[in-house]
Formats: sequence, structure tokens, C-alpha cells
Amino acid sequence: MNLSEEEKVELIAAAKTVTAKAYAPYSGFRVGAAVLTEMGNIFVGCNVENSSYGMTICAERTAIVSAVTKEGGDLMRIRAIAIAPVTFCSPCGACRQFIYEFGADAVVIFPGRERIKEVLARELLPEGFSWSQNFARD
Repeated sequence: MNLSEEEKVELIAAAKTVTAKAYAPYSGFRVGAAVLTEMGNIFVGCNVENSSYGMTICAERTAIVSAVTKEGGDLMRIRAIAIAPVTFCSPCGACRQFIYEFGADAVVIFPGRERIKEVLARELLPEGFSWSQNFARD
């Protein structure tokens, strides 16, 4: 899916802004994310750490959950997502699956080692699992 330059700039700015709201007292690694849905809405999220590290939730999943809460899980589809950590960092494996679930063809924007990268979710998670794509509904 093509994004306009204005949409990219808006998404990245929203992700960077929400980074300040992250709760990262253990790692100090603050991340923000902004999701653009196919309905044209933007939802943001930040990482929220927990002293029981396995309970920590990433910014990408927080933003997606916000979008699902507003638009509905059966309706919400991701057109694009921008991630804004303080350094280069692609989405973790759990977030890749979460993004794929709601938009295998979504554009994922994140800081790479040398430049901002834009790839499709399906490129970050080749042969990703999707119940609706792998099994017919009765």
C-alpha cells in the first residue's frame, strides 16, 4: 500500500511524541508507535514495562489494541505502523505476529541501522500465521 509523504510524516511524529509517555523504569528504552488504520484513523501506543518482565507490553501492541478497542477487532485493519524507539530497532517477534494479524500488507516504518526502513509486515514475518488465511471458517 502506498502512503503519502504527509501520512508518513504524521505517523512518525505521532510515534515520536507518544514515546515520552512510555513507562520504562527498568530498561530506560522508551518506544512509541502509531497505527494508521484502513478507516483513516491514527492510534498511538507506548511500551509499558513491568517488574515481571514477561508482562511488559510493546508500543506496537499497545497501539494496535487501542485501534481494536475503537474500531472493533473484526473491522480494524492496519494500513501502516510507525515505530519510534530512541535507536535503530525493528519490531520484536511478538509484535511482528500482532501486526501481521491485522495487516499482512501493512507498511511498517522503523529506524534501521543506516536509515528509516519501510517494509511490508509480510516481509518482516515471512509465511506468518493467520487463522483466517490458514483455515476456512465454517
